[in-house]
Amino acid sequence: MTAPLHDRRRGTSGAGLPDTQQGMRRRNLSRVMHAVATHGPLSRAAVASHIGLTRAAVSTLVDELIRSGLLDELGPERPGRVGRPGSALAVSAMGPVGIGAEVGVDHLAVCAVDLRGDIRARAERRSANRDRSPAPVLKELAALVRQVCAEAQQQGLVPAGLAVAVPGLVARDTTTVVRAPNLGWRDIDLSRLLPGGLPLTVDNEANFGALAELWLGDESPEDFLHVSAEIGIGAALVVDGRLLRGARGFAGELGHVPVRPDGPACPCGGRGCLEQYAGEGAVLRAAGLGGVRGSGGMGDSGSTDGLSDSGGVRASGDSGGADGLSDSGGGDSGEVRSEVLAERATAGDERVRRALSDAGAALGIALTGAVNLLDPQAVVLGGALSRLAPWLLPALEQELSERTAGRTCGVRVSEIGPDGPLLGAAHSVARAVLDDPAGVRAGGTR
Repeated sequence: MTAPLHDRRRGTSGAGLPDTQQGMRRRNLSRVMHAVATHGPLSRAAVASHIGLTRAAVSTLVDELIRSGLLDELGPERPGRVGRPGSALAVSAMGPVGIGAEVGVDHLAVCAVDLRGDIRARAERRSANRDRSPAPVLKELAALVRQVCAEAQQQGLVPAGLAVAVPGLVARDTTTVVRAPNLGWRDIDLSRLLPGGLPLTVDNEANFGALAELWLGDESPEDFLHVSAEIGIGAALVVDGRLLRGARGFAGELGHVPVRPDGPACPCGGRGCLEQYAGEGAVLRAAGLGGVRGSGGMGDSGSTDGLSDSGGVRASGDSGGADGLSDSGGGDSGEVRSEVLAERATAGDERVRRALSDAGAALGIALTGAVNLLDPQAVVLGGALSRLAPWLLPALEQELSERTAGRTCGVRVSEIGPDGPLLGAAHSVARAVLDDPAGVRAGGTR
């Protein structure tokens, strides 16, 4: 998926820059970049009209951005306008690119996104990363990063930074993964295991998925709760167009919200967590597909305890296995597993449909607390949940409607799909260039 890196949210251009003369200049450079990215191609006069600066001031800023390789002059604007035609400006397709990477339980992926939002290079590989030492996993990831950077550089592009999405808790404003249960990682500083040379950002995959929805989704609201799932279940809250991270950076652990306090034990230390009822492993076992490789995870307790039938939610201990699916190789990917569920539900498999309905009910119960507490405009289902939405939504929406105080929010299905975390990571780096283009020297380096 590609999309312009326009800034649809108010108050983000140059946010956080110092209130000095130099800081004002940097903010104005950012305003010019965002205006052209959002509305371009534009003439200098049109840019001045959009951001409220004089034409002379804008011309000086534009010249600097052209020298830095961030804007291109396309030549005279199309005829038909009154007065002398100006020279049209557009965000450069060359220069800086954002490098995004994703560490999944069963895959690694890297991509490069330019300032126009186009994907310029991509590499990925299947990799069974559960309980592997971080060093070899990150060594493989570093090789993919080098491959994508080399492909970008062959096109005349310059990597501006690296952002890595991980399925775990990341300490705020650090590169340390505090805990990634589905990988078996604790207190791992990725900056010590990844090659230097690029500014590094590390964040939870759900956060990057929500940012992708905010930036790339069609008509996404400014206040929404983004819920995604693969092995585990994560969420991220966007308020007023900004990600709410929490004091420590740990906000959004929806998978460990209890739907029944005396339910089955969860490896997180709690009991009756949502992942025990709606996690991928629990759904696959309830559907009789427990033989699908990679179907374990935080929901893999094997307990037969569950909510009563009247509650509509059960925790599954069914190991399945007689499903005819291959149990060889490095395991089926999360995309394959969700496709198997979707195909069988579409074909009318009642056991699969019942398992997905039960998972939807559990999601609805867990989401009720968040909706009542936070009052978002919408709940957005992303990742594998988007593919399974037709069978999850009826029970999920019923629980929300019955349990939410007042009028409930709508539930939307993301069109971005499982690439959300990877795209959100890459776009975060590219957008950082738009937010502070003064940090880019001539030639596109930061």
